[in-house]
Amino acid sequence: MEAPTLKRLPAEEFETGSWLANRVDRYSMVAARTNKYSVPIRFVGRPVWILLHASWLVVYDGRTEIARHERLIGKALTRVELDHYLEALIRKPGAMAGATALEQARQSGKFTKSHDAWWAAVRKGHGERDGTCAIIEVLLLHRSMPHDQVVAGLDAALRAGALTADAVALEARKAAEAAPRLAHVVDLDEPAPDPDPVPSLTARRLAHLPPDTRPLPSVAIYDQLLRITKPRTAEGNP
Repeated sequence: MEAPTLKRLPAEEFETGSWLANRVDRYSMVAARTNKYSVPIRFVGRPVWILLHASWLVVYDGRTEIARHERLIGKALTRVELDHYLEALIRKPGAMAGATALEQARQSGKFTKSHDAWWAAVRKGHGERDGTCAIIEVLLLHRSMPHDQVVAGLDAALRAGALTADAVALEARKAAEAAPRLAHVVDLDEPAPDPDPVPSLTARRLAHLPPDTRPLPSVAIYDQLLRITKPRTAEGNP
C-alpha cells in the first residue's frame, strides 16, 4: 500500500483574525467589540473593515490599510493616534494642549521631551497659536522622516534657537546625512578586533617556539666570485 502524498501548502496565508464591519464616527473613531480606536480624520463617516486579532487590529478602507493599533485589554477604552488628528489640529490649534491623543503620545514615547522643550520655546517666542501650529508642522515631518532623526533635528534647532518647522526639517536632514559617516568612525580607545578569531594550528606552534639567536645569513663569501674574470684570448681567436 502506497503512503499518501501530502498536498502543497496554499500560497495565501490562513487568516486567523475576525472581520468586523463598522463606520467611522464623527470623532474619527471605530468601535471594535467594546473599545474604540482612531483612524485618520479624512475617513469620518466612511464604512470600514476591521481585522481583529488577539493582540492587535488593523482597519481597512476597502483593501487599503489605514490604521493599526495594539488591541486594548478591557472595556470601554479608547486608543488614539496623534497623527490621525493633525489636519484638524492645524485648523484648531487651541485643542492641542488638552487632547487625549497628545497625552497618549507622551505615554508611548512618540511625543518626547525634545518635542515639549521645542514647543515651549516656540510658544514663548511666537505666541500660543503660532507656536502650536509650528509643533504640528514638526509632527507632520514624522510621516516622511524617521522618528529619531526628527528628534535629533528638534534638539539641534533648540540649541541654535531656530524656532521654525523648516529649521527642524533642515537639522533632521543634516542628522540623517551625518549618520553614515559616524558609523565608520573607529573608537581608538577600544581594542581592535581580532582579525582571525580562530588561528591555525601552525600559527599557534610558531608563536611558542624559542627565540632564534643564530646570526642572519650572509652572501659576502660569494662576492669573491665577482672578482674572477675570464682570461682574454688572442685577437681574432674565439
